[in-house]
Amino acid sequence: MPAGYVIFNIEVTNPEAYKQYVQSVKPIAEKFGGEYVVRGGNNQVVEGSWQYSRNVVIKFPSYEKALEWYNSKEYQPIKQIRIDNAKSNGIIIQGE
Repeated sequence: MPAGYVIFNIEVTNPEAYKQYVQSVKPIAEKFGGEYVVRGGNNQVVEGSWQYSRNVVIKFPSYEKALEWYNSKEYQPIKQIRIDNAKSNGIIIQGE
């Protein structure tokens, strides 16, 4: 079964409040089989434009599991912390 990947491109606007999101999101993602592949880190744009400097990639056992995590009741209040304290673009994509 192909994996599911959650990819976020983020600009944190309130670093102090965003810390709560960082601390709270990982255990919820892991509950749905999520494994962090990238969480921040140095990067260099080599083609096109990349809107924000922070990048996160989470690998899930399947595309369906990634969607289940994103739409779960457990993630909703945590997601709101990110929305309130950062600008972000996100995608859930099926991959190998």
